[in-house]
Amino acid sequence: MLRLGRELRQLKFWKKEGIKCNLTLLFNFCQAVTCANAKITLISPFVGRILDWHKAKTGKTSFVGAEDPGVISVTQIYKYFKEKGLKTEVMGASFRNLDEIKELAGCDLLTIAPKFLEELKKEKGELIRKLDVSTQINNSIDYEFEEKDFRLSMLEDQMASEKLSEGITGFSKAIEELEELLLKRYSEIKNHKLISAN
Repeated sequence: MLRLGRELRQLKFWKKEGIKCNLTLLFNFCQAVTCANAKITLISPFVGRILDWHKAKTGKTSFVGAEDPGVISVTQIYKYFKEKGLKTEVMGASFRNLDEIKELAGCDLLTIAPKFLEELKKEKGELIRKLDVSTQINNSIDYEFEEKDFRLSMLEDQMASEKLSEGITGFSKAIEELEELLLKRYSEIKNHKLISAN
């Protein structure tokens, strides 16, 4: 969940303290490169949420395999990281279909829902590795995004801006719901004296 400024300074502090971070709500190349340049341990680009946005905005109901905008995004990030020797791991997340997973086979990590793991088990034949170090881009530009460049990139990327804002709102709501649930449960336990006096 990277907007930069204060968030990036906090991440650099945690890194210095030996705390490994997984940056999520990641929707574009600029966010990914900024994380890698800050030596973040792991990023989780949301493949399916990128696809959702493109389907909603274009009216197109299907993006096949390598044409999937989320797959294109993660593939670009992975190839750039491998070419530049960046140590940040790429973990594709939030999949909507099996084709996305197949297209990203070989990515550093994938977080796959149980229903898709079951579907993969039923598949016949070999799962072809699409991404590996040899699939990297060569001679691409070295990107360094200063804060103003980062902010401009996010402003120009409607999908990344909208999905980041939506994700932050969703996470904030989930935190509030969890806090309420924990307070309610604590109150129930305390009132029934289920907490030991020790």
